[in-house]
Amino acid sequence: MNILFHILLDIIFPIFLLIGAGAVLQRLIKLDLSTLSTLTVYFLLPAVCFVNIYESKLTSELISQTLLFLIIFNILLILMSMLIAKVNKFDRKLTATFKNSMVLSNSGNYGLPVSEMVFAAHPSGMLIQIITSIFQNLLTFTYGFFNCVSARSSGIEILRKIMKLPVIYALLLASLLKWFDVQIPEFLWRPIEHSSNAFMAVALVTLGAQVAYLKITKISKPIVWILIGRLMISPIVGLLVISMLGLTGITAQALFIASSFPTSRNSALLALEYNNYPEYASQAVILTTIFSSFTVAAVVYLSKILF
Repeated sequence: MNILFHILLDIIFPIFLLIGAGAVLQRLIKLDLSTLSTLTVYFLLPAVCFVNIYESKLTSELISQTLLFLIIFNILLILMSMLIAKVNKFDRKLTATFKNSMVLSNSGNYGLPVSEMVFAAHPSGMLIQIITSIFQNLLTFTYGFFNCVSARSSGIEILRKIMKLPVIYALLLASLLKWFDVQIPEFLWRPIEHSSNAFMAVALVTLGAQVAYLKITKISKPIVWILIGRLMISPIVGLLVISMLGLTGITAQALFIASSFPTSRNSALLALEYNNYPEYASQAVILTTIFSSFTVAAVVYLSKILF
């Protein structure tokens, strides 16, 4: 109960406070959603990617097990999302948004605080979540973007659009600088860091503006499936992969918990940017975040018992 209370107070409430601020601003002054979306995707998101990768302190002992889990886990999740979309006969654009909503999780501003609280006495648990967050960023900038672009384009045009995304180059540059241990001068690092810090607020305010006039009179079939997929199927798949790999202890706990986080707000931003059912994507983020306050607490509790 103590874990549930802290998740609600320290994580869920701040998130919804910013979403609420965006909804109020949209009703009062009519924000330009297209500009906000473009600013986030083409400027703030690359800054977040760059800072996360450049600042990460990864140890070789944890990387191999964690990456192996993440690769297998996400491949299975992608396949299951494709199967669900096909069985339900979602159209191309809805399928793209559904797959992103199910596969991309909020491992950053939701996952990191949860892990910091749960693994306060075990730094390795927090390190695993950092690796997971970086992996999710990579997944967002590759698989997530590809999904959205492919819903409207095909072939060489998809590759051309992806290669225009600045986040790809931010990722490559940060990786190279980290690999060669290049120190970034303070006068350059400050603006990059400030831009990264602005991402969460702008992204959540944009999400709030998207849903300002949204009325959920009933929960549609795609939303039901994303709630089941993101909050139930995902941790079950995570548990199966953990068992298959024979993982135990803090590593197993951290990865099991990481598999239970709600839909990433980036999926809503991508849906808005490419006009792939943005209202559905926003509902998916909000509803999975609301219900995750209970499901994540349950997974945390189970992780202590099982591992």
